[in-house]
Amino acid sequence: MIALSPFTIAKRYLMSLQRNFVVYRKVWLTNALPNIMLPFFLFVSFGLGLNFLVGKFFYHGIEVSYVHYIAPAMISINVVFNAFFESTYSSYVRMDRQKTFDAMMATPLTMTEIMTGEILWGATKALIATAIMQAVISLFGLIQYPEGFLILPLAFLGGIAFSAFGLFFTGTLPTFEMVNLPVCLIVCPMCAVSGTFFPLQHMAPWLQWIAEALPLTHLVKITRAFSFGVMDAELWWSGAYLLVFCAIFFPLAVYVMRRRIMK
Repeated sequence: MIALSPFTIAKRYLMSLQRNFVVYRKVWLTNALPNIMLPFFLFVSFGLGLNFLVGKFFYHGIEVSYVHYIAPAMISINVVFNAFFESTYSSYVRMDRQKTFDAMMATPLTMTEIMTGEILWGATKALIATAIMQAVISLFGLIQYPEGFLILPLAFLGGIAFSAFGLFFTGTLPTFEMVNLPVCLIVCPMCAVSGTFFPLQHMAPWLQWIAEALPLTHLVKITRAFSFGVMDAELWWSGAYLLVFCAIFFPLAVYVMRRRIMK
């Protein structure tokens, strides 16, 4: 057996990621437009609509408008959708319909390297989408800098978490149509109760406990803190939660995908 250096293994991971990026470049405008238009719709609907009804309130001692409050949450939801949808719907098509993974297995790439590339690509796509959306939102003065720059590496970490989470379902769901189940039963409800559209303390105590167990809650907390320039000790707990979530679902996703394709 030929021993591979860490550099060679890392380069192989990038080969799998590069394949998806080449495809992305052909349809980049279709992928970029939603991330450009959504902040404008956000500003018009919430800024001129609900913002007038809700008024201003205090967050960590800072008086903020409602549109200012939900802008970081929309960035976080954008991370979830780009990473999770890429590693479920798109990965399932590559696995089941296009047989892309079968073709890649005919190369020196191992299944672990291919799946690692899939997860990293989902995170990269989330990072690209975040950079676009953040640039647009910044035009309205809703993100404070230089702390706001930390949102980009956070988006990549969150992208890894939700890309691995999505790939886990891809490896366990028997049919393509069943991918709708985790989207409708997990992702969409999570986007509603993770402190996105209203503060957690306004929810029932039992629902607050559920929210604290959801990864999006911690992603929203950190994104909002970076957006407002508010740094506190609670961010360490949220950051540790995301790292542990990645450490659990990254190898788990690779395992279930390898077991499914290699059987």
